[in-house]
Amino acid sequence: MPASAEVGQTRPEISHNSTDQGSVWYVFFISAVAAIGGFLFGFDSGVINGTVTALSNTFQSDAVATGFNVASVLLGCAAGALLAGPAADKFGRKPVMLLTAIVFAISAWGSGDAASASAFIWYRLIGGLGIGAASVLAPAYISEVAPAAFRGRLATLQQLAIVLGLFAAFVSNYLIVLDAGSAETAYWLGFSAWRWMFWVELFPALLFLAGVFFIPESPRYLVAKGDIQRAGQVFGRISREPVAIQIQQVQLSLRGDKKPGLRDLLIPGKKAIHPVVWVGIALSVFQQFVGINVVFYYGAELWQAAGFDESQSLFINVLAGTTNILSTFIAIALIDKVGRKPLLLVGSVGMFISLAILTLVFASSGLDAAGKLMLTDTMGLVALVTANLFVVFFGLSWGPVVWVLLGEIFNNRIRGAALAVAASAQWVANFVITMTFPILLGSVGLAGAYGLYTVSAFISIFFVVRYIGETKGKRLEEI
Repeated sequence: MPASAEVGQTRPEISHNSTDQGSVWYVFFISAVAAIGGFLFGFDSGVINGTVTALSNTFQSDAVATGFNVASVLLGCAAGALLAGPAADKFGRKPVMLLTAIVFAISAWGSGDAASASAFIWYRLIGGLGIGAASVLAPAYISEVAPAAFRGRLATLQQLAIVLGLFAAFVSNYLIVLDAGSAETAYWLGFSAWRWMFWVELFPALLFLAGVFFIPESPRYLVAKGDIQRAGQVFGRISREPVAIQIQQVQLSLRGDKKPGLRDLLIPGKKAIHPVVWVGIALSVFQQFVGINVVFYYGAELWQAAGFDESQSLFINVLAGTTNILSTFIAIALIDKVGRKPLLLVGSVGMFISLAILTLVFASSGLDAAGKLMLTDTMGLVALVTANLFVVFFGLSWGPVVWVLLGEIFNNRIRGAALAVAASAQWVANFVITMTFPILLGSVGLAGAYGLYTVSAFISIFFVVRYIGETKGKRLEEI
């Protein structure tokens, strides 16, 4: 049957309902597999943290080049996000996820094997394509297979997987350096320790590749394609509602006979982008402009600039990763009870306060002969506690909730394309923050950099109040 079929014109032959327990556990399984893409997203983003100094010394990079070594992956992320949505709408969520897993594996091997800065940047760009694609595919897929009653909790698996990936990268980096002595030291088989940090990613990449073979295609994509029989089979396994009604609702939301595309992001009859797409873009940009990835990408550099040594700085990264995981579990417990908007609002206020305190701490500290901050024991403790409070407020709000909302606020016709644009904007914003941090660190210092992030957190409070609506408990078609 073609995708242009009118509502009610076709009834799927599959009309049974799955058992409550079977449906819930099956949905959890397929959502967890999709979320492995998020784990790789987190790992690939965080693994660079422990290698910055080693890369700088290996490739003889200055501050700008070092920033680009770290930030280059984000250009690939922007491209990957922009391409993944339309590709998923054309070929399906599952085939694009398979390709994404292969891309992750290629990048992991090549980044560790790179013999020059240009080769390293090339493989990081390839890895960025995988991260960008995963940032679109996982929330889109999970939102399309999860029942409304616990869609928020399942969609939050994406962020949980991201923070678990970050944590795994931090722990892996820390253990490798602990065993090797430093990231530049020759390690197993004579290869430098920093190279092994990247090669560890091969294991989850291959796990993701294997797992995707065992999950079904998104039923909403299948309806859009016109494959009603297969869509009915999938709906029968993931939901307790009548299959025919679900298919009718999806068909109604698709409205018309044209396949989804980027043009659908425009207001009908006008050349203006639909307001909801701007909301998605703003959510993505604010998530990055508060500076969270400075903590995760440059954590070792940040804390060394604050007076800690390499081993201590890497351990602080592990602590931040643990904090991020625990706060994400809080978000999972609250998101379908409290709602999306209240969590975002609490997070914005908390991040603003914690960032303001960090700015004051860094601004009031002196410098040593090498130009590094000299924090007293008391100020060092205050900075450490406050930085982790910042991670807590981000982890229970803007970290997971943005991904949930990006999977919910766009209708079935534009979800893939709109998610691609919003996620691409997120990676561009991430690139700007990541690229500029070493430059800001060398010019206005930590206080100046964190002052900018504080302003962004403050503005985000008013954005949430004015532009974010509540989606808790609603079907995608209702939203």
